[in-house]
Amino acid sequence: MGRMHAPGKGISSSALPYRRTPASWSKTTPTEVIDQICKFAKKGLTPSQIGVVLRDSHGVAQVKAITGNKVLRILKSNGLAPEIPEDLYQLIKKAVAVRKHLEKNRKDCDGKFRLILIESRIHRLARYYKTVGQLPPNWKYESSTASTLVA
Repeated sequence: MGRMHAPGKGISSSALPYRRTPASWSKTTPTEVIDQICKFAKKGLTPSQIGVVLRDSHGVAQVKAITGNKVLRILKSNGLAPEIPEDLYQLIKKAVAVRKHLEKNRKDCDGKFRLILIESRIHRLARYYKTVGQLPPNWKYESSTASTLVA
């Protein structure tokens, strides 16, 4: 399947290992991993950043293999999950950055077009999260209040 706003049809991605058991060299216990996840979340890291830090610095290849739950589920069970989903947050952050750029560079027509594409992705994703129930039904993206969501 192709990309939403690009002509590419690439399918490259990383593949998970076939074995679902933790690696034999991994000596961390599930409680240690859960404590580290909670500690990083309190510092303000996003779920994907937590996964990267655990992989690179703490030798945890797959959180789900060790704990049985994914990072976001662990955060939700401990009440530390972000209020808006991470992918939506990153899109809003990108839209705020482009809008700030357009305030300085008013003649940037391509930037204006890209902002329209980013905001249409935000609206589409918000519609999905409302139907799933991760966002309240009255949640609405507004460009004027977007910078406060990201800050």
